[in-house]
Amino acid sequence: MKAADMFDLKGEVALVTGASSGLGLRFAEVLAANGARVVLVARRAERLRALREKIEAAGGKAATVEADVLDRRAMTQAFDAAEKAFGTVSILVNNAGIAHTDRALDLSEQTWRSVLATNLDAVFFWAQEGARRMVTAGAHGSIINIASVVGFGVSKGIAAYAVAKAGVVQATKALALELASRGVRVNAIAPGWFMTEINEDFLKSEKGQDIKRGIPMGRFGESGDLDGALLLLASKAGRYMTGATILVDGGQVVQLR
Repeated sequence: MKAADMFDLKGEVALVTGASSGLGLRFAEVLAANGARVVLVARRAERLRALREKIEAAGGKAATVEADVLDRRAMTQAFDAAEKAFGTVSILVNNAGIAHTDRALDLSEQTWRSVLATNLDAVFFWAQEGARRMVTAGAHGSIINIASVVGFGVSKGIAAYAVAKAGVVQATKALALELASRGVRVNAIAPGWFMTEINEDFLKSEKGQDIKRGIPMGRFGESGDLDGALLLLASKAGRYMTGATILVDGGQVVQLR
C-alpha cells in the first residue's frame, strides 16, 4: 500500500476538542487536509468560525460546535451535531486542557479539581460517549487522547497537571483494553514543550530558555512536529495500534527517567 493511501482519511468524521487555538487548531487543519470532515469544538465561537472558514477555503469540510468539555449536556449535543452534519464520529481527538503554575503547598482544592476535571474527567467521558456511538453504529473508530511528557516525569509547580496527564495515559490503556474487541482503537500522544499562544511568553522567558537547554534536541516542538503521530493513530497506518502512548518530546523523557 502506498503511503498516500495508508494515511488517507476520506470518509472519516473527526471531532476535535479545544480546536480554537494551539495544538487543537493544528490537529483540525491536518485532519481536514488529509480528507476527514472535521467537527470543531471549543468555547470560543468566533475563533471556531474563523478556522472553519480557513478549512473550507482550502477545500475541506468543517462544522463548529460551541461547547465546554465539562458540560455533559453540551457533549451529547456536540456528538448529535456532528452526526447531523457528517455522520458518526470515527476519529475523536481529546485535546482540550488547562494548565496551572501552583506549587504543591499552595495548590487550592478549586484549582486541583478544575485541572483534573478538564484534563482527565472530560477526556474519559468524551471518549466514553464517542466509543458508545461508534459501537452502536457498528463503525470502526480511533480515539486519540492528548497526554503530556509530564505524565511520565514531573517538574515543580505542575502537580495537578502532571497527575491528570498520567491519568490520561492509564485511562487510554484501560479504554483500549475494553474496546479493542469492539473495533475502537484508543491511543495517546504525549507532547513535550510546544510553543503555543498560551505559553509563548513563558517559553521565551529565562525559565523557558532553561527548559529548552534541557531538551536533548535543543529546541521546543514546532508546528508540524505532531502531524505524523496524529495521522498514524487516526488512519489505517495505525490499524493494529491500541493502548499506545507516543512521546513527541525531543528526547525530554529520556532525561526525566
